[in-house]
Amino acid sequence: MTKNTFALGGDLTINRVGFGAMRLTGPEQWGMPADPEAAKNVVRRAVELGVDFIDTADQYGPFTSEQIVADALDPRSENVVVATKGGLVRFGPNPQLKNDATPQHLRDALDGSLRRLKTDRIDLYQLHRIDPEIPVEVTFEFLRSAQDAGKVRHLGLSEVTVDEIKKAQEFFKVTSVQNRYSIGERDAEPVLEYCQANGIAFIPWFPIGGGDMGEHDALSDVAEAHSTGIRQAALAWLLHHAENILLIPGTSSVGHLEQNMTAGNLQLTADEMTALDALSAAQSK
Repeated sequence: MTKNTFALGGDLTINRVGFGAMRLTGPEQWGMPADPEAAKNVVRRAVELGVDFIDTADQYGPFTSEQIVADALDPRSENVVVATKGGLVRFGPNPQLKNDATPQHLRDALDGSLRRLKTDRIDLYQLHRIDPEIPVEVTFEFLRSAQDAGKVRHLGLSEVTVDEIKKAQEFFKVTSVQNRYSIGERDAEPVLEYCQANGIAFIPWFPIGGGDMGEHDALSDVAEAHSTGIRQAALAWLLHHAENILLIPGTSSVGHLEQNMTAGNLQLTADEMTALDALSAAQSK
C-alpha cells in the first residue's frame, strides 16, 4: 500500500496526486487558451476530484496559467496549495525562453505572481532554473530574503543536481525539487534518492514522458490487469517507487484529468513493481 498524502515542508499535508497547470495556456504555452472558461473548469474538476496541490509558473502563457488557476479557485483557494515558479522569461511560443534569476527579475516575478494568484503569500515558490550567468549565491540570498519577508511559505528548486540542492540548503530549507523524471527517464534518480533521504518532496515534470509512453509489454500487462491505461500505470509506478514523489500530470481535458486521477487508486503488486522496475531500468540506459 502506498501513502496517499505527503507533508509538504512538514506542515502542509496534501494529496500526492496533484495537477500541473502548464497545459492550460494557448498552443506551445503562448497566450490564452481558445476557451478560457473550459480551462477553468478543468481546474475546478481537479479540485472536485480531490486535488489540493496545483503547480503553475509565471512563464506559462506567460502569466495566463496563473490567472486561470486563480480565477478558477477563487474563493476556494484557501484549501488548495498553489505552487508557482520564477526565473525563466518567455518571449514567444516554445522554445523561446531565457534564464533570469537576478534579484531584480525575481522580485518583479514574485510580486506579479502574488497579484495574479490573489494572495499575500505563495505556498511554494520554486526557482524555475538556476541562471548560469548569475552567481548562485546571489539568487539564493534573494529567495531567502523573500521568505524572511513573508512573501513565500516554502521554497523549492527545479532541474538541479544534488550538489546544487546542498548549496541551496546553506541559505534556506529546500522543500521540493522538480526535475524531469518518468518510468522511461531516470537520469534524476540520484536527486530523487537524496530528496527521499532528506524529507524533500520530489515532483517529476513530464511524469509520463509528455504522454508518449510507447508500447511496452510490462506497462500493458499492468494496465490490463487493473483495467486502466498505460499512462495511468506509469503514474502509479511513480507513486509506488518513492513515497516523497508528488504527481502533477497536466492536461487541458477534463476527460484526461479524470483518467489520470485514477492512478492514485491503483495498488500495484510486488511482482508488477518488479516488472516495471526492470522496464524503467532498461529504458533509462
